[in-house]
Amino acid sequence: MGTAAMKSKKKKLTFDPYPWRNLKPYPVVGVDEVGRGCLAGSVYAAAVILSDEFVIEGLTDSKKLTAKRREELSELIHQHCRVSIAFATVEEIDRFNILRASLLAMKRAVEALNLDQAHILVDGNQRIPGLTFEQTTLVKGDLRAEPVAAASIVAKVFRDNEMVELGQEFPGYGLEDHKGYATKVHKDAIEKLGPAPFHRTSFAGVREFVRR
Repeated sequence: MGTAAMKSKKKKLTFDPYPWRNLKPYPVVGVDEVGRGCLAGSVYAAAVILSDEFVIEGLTDSKKLTAKRREELSELIHQHCRVSIAFATVEEIDRFNILRASLLAMKRAVEALNLDQAHILVDGNQRIPGLTFEQTTLVKGDLRAEPVAAASIVAKVFRDNEMVELGQEFPGYGLEDHKGYATKVHKDAIEKLGPAPFHRTSFAGVREFVRR
């Protein structure tokens, strides 16, 4: 295979902005979750309705922002937009599986807004079960639509802060640094100390060390 052909295969996918303002009915609610791949803690979701009067610049996938910038944007979103945050517990994750628990957290976040009508813009390719609202799924939604980006930022900041507090309560696992993700430091700590009550015992990296 030629060099040019190899290079063409390595091109990154690009995603065009999504015309979310054309969605009906109004308002449009961006929904995203955070923490699906973690070994510890609840999975969180946020639902956000952006302000028509105050434009927040720089909204994008939370993972592409520094922690400081996420905090700044999260504060602006809370000040100027309608926001709700919800979660599904570790017990629900282990009982239902992480996908169903993530969708449950999203459903709770939307319901907490107490809306009569809305169009729900969901990050990913899975509709949220149990909602009567119109829904549009959007792969890479946090890169393509500002309401979803705002939800991703709010959810991540909230969950990161929760994990820092949990790390202070349960020292030794390094939660304040890796935020519950499956880093080597985290997995080594689980092997050494054993799983804590906040660990997801259905996940590889945890279940091997659960004492029966």
